[in-house]
This record gives sequence, structure tokens and C-alpha cells, in this order.
Amino acid sequence: MCGIAGLASFNKNVKGDLNIVKNMMEILKNRGPDAEGTWEDDEVILGHRRLIVLDPAGGIQPMIRKRGEDAYVIVYNGELYNASELREELEKAGYIFSTRNSDTEVVLLAYMNWKEKCLERFNGIYALAIWDMRNKTLFLARDRVGVKPLFYTFKNGCLIFASEIKALLVHPSVKAEIDREGLCEILALGPGRTPGHGVFRNIKELKPASYMIYSRQGIKEVSYWQLPSLPVSADIEEVAFNIRNILSDAVEKQLNADVNICTLLSGGLDSSIITALTTECAGKENYLADISSFSVDYEDNQVYFRADGFEKDVDAKWALKVADFLKIRHNTVLLDNRELFQALNQALEANDLPGMADIDASLYLFCREIKKKATVALSGECADEVFGGYPWFTDSAMLKTEVFPWIRMLDQRSMFLRPQIKEKINLTEYVKYRYEEAIRKVPVVYEENKEEQRLLEMAYLSIHHFMPTLLNRKDRMSMAWGLEIRVPFSDHRLIEYVWNLPSEIKFYKNMPKGILRYAVKGLLPEDILYRAKTPYPKTHHPIYYRMVKREMENILKNPSSPILFLLDRDKLEEYLKNEQQFFTLPWFGQLMRDAQYLAYMIQLNRWINKYNVNILID
Repeated sequence: MCGIAGLASFNKNVKGDLNIVKNMMEILKNRGPDAEGTWEDDEVILGHRRLIVLDPAGGIQPMIRKRGEDAYVIVYNGELYNASELREELEKAGYIFSTRNSDTEVVLLAYMNWKEKCLERFNGIYALAIWDMRNKTLFLARDRVGVKPLFYTFKNGCLIFASEIKALLVHPSVKAEIDREGLCEILALGPGRTPGHGVFRNIKELKPASYMIYSRQGIKEVSYWQLPSLPVSADIEEVAFNIRNILSDAVEKQLNADVNICTLLSGGLDSSIITALTTECAGKENYLADISSFSVDYEDNQVYFRADGFEKDVDAKWALKVADFLKIRHNTVLLDNRELFQALNQALEANDLPGMADIDASLYLFCREIKKKATVALSGECADEVFGGYPWFTDSAMLKTEVFPWIRMLDQRSMFLRPQIKEKINLTEYVKYRYEEAIRKVPVVYEENKEEQRLLEMAYLSIHHFMPTLLNRKDRMSMAWGLEIRVPFSDHRLIEYVWNLPSEIKFYKNMPKGILRYAVKGLLPEDILYRAKTPYPKTHHPIYYRMVKREMENILKNPSSPILFLLDRDKLEEYLKNEQQFFTLPWFGQLMRDAQYLAYMIQLNRWINKYNVNILID
């Protein structure tokens, strides 16, 4: 797993920009702490930072390969899980490999052989750039669900790209500006984003399942994958068998590494399945001793935890039970709430944008501790989106609401904006616009069954709009420490298969993720198998709220605080004095309430300061 950056122009010789690209790579050093390299031509400069996971001697980048008159160079961030199968196929086609088992070389030779069609053959997570020296074209691509990030901008006839936005902002031509649309992304959709939106003005994200070709003819962006509508068996046993096989194969493929591997184990259904399958697959290869599991908790959290409709239980005892059942080493990372507050700034820097507040910060600190013992971790992320585990798949009120179901209480959030800002941006209208834009892309499969079609819409929204937020969070917080997190539930074969299951199978026996529970029956204890969903844990300690409250009070007292341009100071001060819960429901996802709102605003204030963001909404 790595960081990539570069630029290309057909209007000028770019060799004089080599130091700019090197500076961009320095910003990305946490993504690739083990090695770095650049390659330059008259029209293009490519940069790479490497985290060594496979083939330490052979996977050096930028990588160049030639065949006849053709020559190509690649920078690549990712893991190709079916590299061995493609390698065998390419060898039969006459290609000779120079490395022992570098998936980078497989990706490059696959592109040389099949061009952009190679993406249809890939099973993996990736963001990549390939320069065709003879034809003078730059090829950029991302994996199907967007596990690995890639952003770009076009300035003065130059295409500039990087794994993270902060690297783009190093370029002297790229300005930290946001317009009305970017502000709505932060204040209405945040901490989520519209796919393809970079929030900053003129910065875009290459969308998941997309590739871009930049040549003298201009820029062409193409989507190469969408959820297919395919017939599936109605036989429960066959469906369960197929799900178990696909998932087991995904886990086994993702255990390929030359470094220590662990799992993230909360004790919930999804992480427990991945951990159990990991031990099962690892046992076949006799490296079970190298597998361990990790969970996160907060000091005194059980003292202050109160169950509600979103958070039903605490994880600690369940994680220990699963680890004991599987007979693996388990590590509980206990976080100090004061450090959690202090880490808001580091989490913001890792994310480039205001994020999921303490939820990001805790994952940031969690990954720091994991990295001390492992370089690769397998996670249960994505199961809820794929199998329908969130409340909005089963709650009748959420199903009827024509809005992104994870975004709530927009009126309350708008109340804290200055009247002048509210006149210029309408958060509710923006969310409605983006929601309707997304819904139009959902294929109509159940024209005569509105309830079934609505569940399909929820699945589509969850996979294409909510899941990227969580995947981005996982990538940024982990790669800040050079830790690679793999997500077997995001395997496109599994997503395609489950997407086509009717609701009576997907929610077998009227249970969220019912078919998944049935497919892994016998793998885990019954009480784990049927445990109700509990999201990633957050802190409930009142000291955390007091710290963010005090910080926000200090921000409001400081007349130079940039966030005062956006916020109604009087209303926010009144809210802070009241000290009663304002957000009666999570305003985003399942966890973000009052403390998280204040932490999000603190991050927003720091973000404007850090990047000297110019807000252009007049």
C-alpha cells in the first residue's frame, strides 16, 4: 500500500516541476514510509511512496516495462488479490516477469496486454497511473468500490493528481478555495461527500470504478463497472453455500503478504466472521501463530454507556469471547479521552477535511497501536451496506423518508448558521438535489413492487454513497501510520451476488443480514451469530464533551476564529450554556450527536486555518 502523485502536460516541458512532485511525495510519506521514487519525461512526472507488503526487492516503483517499440511506466497504490492467476495467464501470452511475486508488475503487464479492459479482470483495491511512452497517454484508474483514493485537478493546461488532497495543495497553482457547493458538501453532507467531489474548488475525485485517459485530445473519464442485474437461485442452501465460498475465497486471497497480519475484532457479527475465516484460512498455511486480533475501547466507557436504538451494547466482552473461542491472541487498545480530544487535529490532517470527529480520532490512535505489531489488518467493514445491516433497511419511517437515511436534523444544524450564510446556502435543498441525483441512477428492477424497489434503493445508496465515507475513513486513519487495512466484504464478486438477492432471502427469517448469519452458521457461537448490530464504539465519558465544549467556547470568544464567518455565535453560545442534549438523533450515521457536532465544528475551524481556505460564496 502506497501513495502516488504526479502531473502531466502537453502544453509545456514539465521537467522543471520535478521538485514540486518531490514535495508532493514528501506530504504522502506516511502512506509509504519504506521507499520513494520519481520518474520524469518531457510531458509527465510520476512519484511514488512505498509501504512494503509484498516482494521487498522486486516491487520498486516507478516501474518501467518494455515490449517491442512500446514502453510503459506505472505508479500504483493497492493490492491485487488475483495476481497469481493473472500472472499465469500473462506468462502463457508470452510475457516474462522480472520480479518474484510483485503485483505491481502484474498490473502493468496486464495493462500492456489488455489496455483498459484489464480493470475488468482485476480483483483488488487500487489507485494507479500508467504512462504510455510511445502513444503519450496517461491512464488513471480506481478500484470498483473506491477503497483506495485518488484526486486530481487541471490547472493551466496541466493535470495534477495525488492519493490525497493535501498533496495537490502543495502545487503552487492549486488554491485552497471552496465555493457555495463545497460549503454545502461540508455543512450538509459532511462528513460524507458526493462521489467525485473534492470539496475544494476545482479539485475532483476520480470516482470508484472509473478510469481516466489524458492525451493531447483532452481528458476522458469512463465508468467500467456497475452493479449488474443477474438471475440468482431462490434456494436458500445454494445461496448460503455460494456466499460462504465467495467470502472464504476473498479472505484467503487477502492473506497474501510478507508481513504480520491481524484482524480488527469488535465482537460484532462482521468482524467476528472475518476473524474466524482468517484463522480458518491461515491454519491451512500454518502461519496461524502470526495472526492476532485487536479491539478498541475507552477508559471508563462501560460506566457511562447508555444503550439506545443505535448503540445497543458494548463490545469489550464479546471481542474477548470470540478470541477465546478461536484461540487467538487478542489485544484491547484502551484510549485515554484526553488524548482522544487532542487527536482531533491529527485526524483532520490525515483526512484533509473535517471528518467523523472523535470516531476518526479514535481510529487514528487505534491504528497507531496496531502498527506496532502488524502491517496488514483485515476488517469487517462493508457487510452492513452489502447485506442490509443498518437501521434504515428495517425501520419503516426511515424507508419512507426521501432523503439519505444517514443524514438527519438538517434544520437543527442550519439553526447555528449566520442568517447571511443561510440566505446564500440551503442545506435541505442541497441534500435533496444530491439525493434525487443519486436515486435516478438506481436501476428499476422491481417496477411492480415498490417495497422491494425501495430496499434496492437503500442498498444502492448505502453501497455508493455511505460505504465510501467509511472506506475513506479507514484508508486515511490507517495509512497515516503505514497500516494497510483490507476489507473482504468489499469483494466485487460478493457485492454483485448479494445485490441480486431478493429481500426475503437477504433478510432471511426477517433478520438484518439474515442470509449472512445463515451462511456462516457453525463458524461462531450462537450468541455472536445472532448478536444485534452495534456500530464502531465511541466514547461516552462526560470529560470528552466537557473538553470539546470548552474548546468551542474559546473559539467563540476569539474574534479571529475563521468559523465565525459561518456560525451564529449568539445561538451557539446559548446552546452551550443550556447543556441539554440538542441532537436527539444522530445527525450523521449512527454515532454523531452533540459532542461530535462540536468536535466537527472544531475541526472545521482548524481546517480553514490550516489550509488558509478562501470561502467564495458571494
